[in-house]
Amino acid sequence: MTKPDFSFEMAARARGFLCIAGVDEVGRGPLAGPVCAAAVILDPQNIPAGLNDSKKLTAKRRDALFDEIMAVADVSLAEATVEEIDTHNILRASHIAMVRAIAGLTQRADHALIDGNMTPRDLTISSQTIIKGDARSLSISAASIVAKVWRDRHMVALAQQFPHYGWDKNAGYPTAQHKLGLQRFGVSIHHRRSFKPIHNILYQDKNVSD
Repeated sequence: MTKPDFSFEMAARARGFLCIAGVDEVGRGPLAGPVCAAAVILDPQNIPAGLNDSKKLTAKRRDALFDEIMAVADVSLAEATVEEIDTHNILRASHIAMVRAIAGLTQRADHALIDGNMTPRDLTISSQTIIKGDARSLSISAASIVAKVWRDRHMVALAQQFPHYGWDKNAGYPTAQHKLGLQRFGVSIHHRRSFKPIHNILYQDKNVSD
């Protein structure tokens, strides 16, 4: 099994770039909550061991790596709100969050390694898209980990105010518990109204009466 390495970053350095940020987002699939993005500039001399695609790590390992990354790297976290997701669409909103994350870095990145196959249209610096980048580039792996941990913690906090949907366990994804909560308690202010399951709940009564 291949593991992420620093080859994309080294290739960018060989082309003259000095400040290379790995960028990833998390939260496209949930029915609730913001979409979050992280940008991370690693210190080549101080890279935490064990970085990988966040989905391949246990929650305990992600939490430990989150602390390590935050301690030794330049990290910026950003989000696009539920309102922005509903106004634009989830892909556009995830790109908005990515651009915000890059802009929030302490250092000014001159090149971005972006997970996926699409460059955010508002990005003003050089970039390279990398399919499955969170499993191939250490910088993107780091970004995937901090974005995932940050968003999960955000959803745990929201679950304290809205306990009916199980967000502390499902992070807003459409699990059986989440769907049951929607049936019993309806749609909250944190649900994405443009997503079909939520849209259908909101408008099913109108459809029945039509």
